[in-house]
Amino acid sequence: MRTEGDTWDIVSSVGATALGVAAARALESEQPDALIRDDFAARFVTASGHEGMTRWLHEDSDRVESKLASTMIGLRSRFFDEHFRAAAADGVRQAVILAAGLDARAYRLDWPAGTTVFELDQPKVLEFKARVLDEHDAVPAARRHAIAIDLREDWPAALLDSGFDPGAPTAWTAEGLLPYLPGAAQEALFERVERLSAPGSRLALDSMSDLRDLDRMAEFQAEQLRGTPMAEIDLRELFYTDDRSAPETWFGARGWTAESLTVRELSARYGRALPEIPEVYETMFLGARFVAVAKPVTAPSA
Repeated sequence: MRTEGDTWDIVSSVGATALGVAAARALESEQPDALIRDDFAARFVTASGHEGMTRWLHEDSDRVESKLASTMIGLRSRFFDEHFRAAAADGVRQAVILAAGLDARAYRLDWPAGTTVFELDQPKVLEFKARVLDEHDAVPAARRHAIAIDLREDWPAALLDSGFDPGAPTAWTAEGLLPYLPGAAQEALFERVERLSAPGSRLALDSMSDLRDLDRMAEFQAEQLRGTPMAEIDLRELFYTDDRSAPETWFGARGWTAESLTVRELSARYGRALPEIPEVYETMFLGARFVAVAKPVTAPSA
């Protein structure tokens, strides 16, 4: 179970879910109508030495749950990619990726000249990521600063020490992060982002509105997905289900504009039909929301 101050590497606890997301991105990248292209994802999985994740890529890619993961993570990743592209098109040249995990956006997106990308995550996760990228001579497409820190610690100070400019508009993301935070930690995260955001900043995140079926999902994964990486991940031990504010409500109360999309709406936006979703997963997947909030350039009139 999660504990206060717990840590992880790339094959344990929360880190293993980041590896699973990388595997799903690798599977999606191989699709003829791929929603994203991530040439680094499979390299991370292979380098991890995780037998189940590696088998998922090379032997179990045709399983129903593999196609489901590929599509869901493909839609999610495309949403966050488009968030950064739109911000860049509007002249934003500072990006912060909270809980960066194994995504290589600093390398795989076409960043405009003069862009700085800050990545924050657990030290062992970023160490592994750096080793794999260095082994493949990867070169970032923007100035990149990796900040090894737990988001429950004073990450704003570390961000500022790394050259972050709180006076410049920022494109923030918190992808796949909120369920791993207690409600109080989520509130603190939002407060810090709001405080560090100059007018014109924007934040994209995803949120799960209903996690009541975690027990059923865990039982289903243990029995029906035996022998797959999914069976090894017990979300009951990783997610926090305490009460918290909806992100769009929290930021909306502070004057930010907000847009919230469902998985079905993302599917329609990006032209990818959803695969069949097992009934036990419907509440989690179809209840997920993809939220984009923006701090107005000018303060709203009284």
